[in-house]
Amino acid sequence: MTQEELDALMSGEIDDIDTIEEEFLDEEDSLENFEIENSSKEKIVPLGYTEDTSHHWPLPATDENKMVHQLDDVTKESEEKATQIFDIIEGISSNLMDKESNIQNVIDILQSNIDLFTTLNKKFPDVKAFSENLQKNEAALDDANITIEMIQESGDAIMNVMDIMQYQDIHRQKIERVINVMRALSRYMNTLFEGKIDDEKRVSSAQHIVGDTHNDLASIDDIEALLEQFGK
Repeated sequence: MTQEELDALMSGEIDDIDTIEEEFLDEEDSLENFEIENSSKEKIVPLGYTEDTSHHWPLPATDENKMVHQLDDVTKESEEKATQIFDIIEGISSNLMDKESNIQNVIDILQSNIDLFTTLNKKFPDVKAFSENLQKNEAALDDANITIEMIQESGDAIMNVMDIMQYQDIHRQKIERVINVMRALSRYMNTLFEGKIDDEKRVSSAQHIVGDTHNDLASIDDIEALLEQFGK
């Protein structure tokens, strides 16, 4: 119902409120059908909204866009992933230490073999088996030393990775500090706008004020409440 129809009803020019109610419901049905048709055909965007100006428009307050909610998810997920990474790195480091111990045992055996074949080769220089096994053990010892050096370098690299990962905890603390500031500001703003009267006890705002240029519709409940006040 428009303001003109409401004025006509109050002045007595319109007697049948049921007719007005039917017209109002028809207008609502037409509006709903129009919205459904438009939603199925094209996406309605605000006036002046373009891809170039999209950064000026605030995002809707959904769970996907709530800032503190998102930051809490980031800190939680990053801490979980960091813990998983540390567990994997720790497992690799433990395996490398075990392999280093095994390689060291092999090196000790090879060195013992080299000492034995060196002595045998000196006493029996004509026996080729002693000289050949001596060369094979020396080559195996070189490979074992190279392997143990690579294991030690890998262990040092893993320690460096763990040191670098410590910065993740620092980043998490920075984000949590931002969250705390945002929450403090939110509580401050809520306190700043607090009133002495509960919202349920406040007088409802007027829908039409003298000088308004809009053409908003009055609801059926508003009309019935207004008629009931005049009937008293």
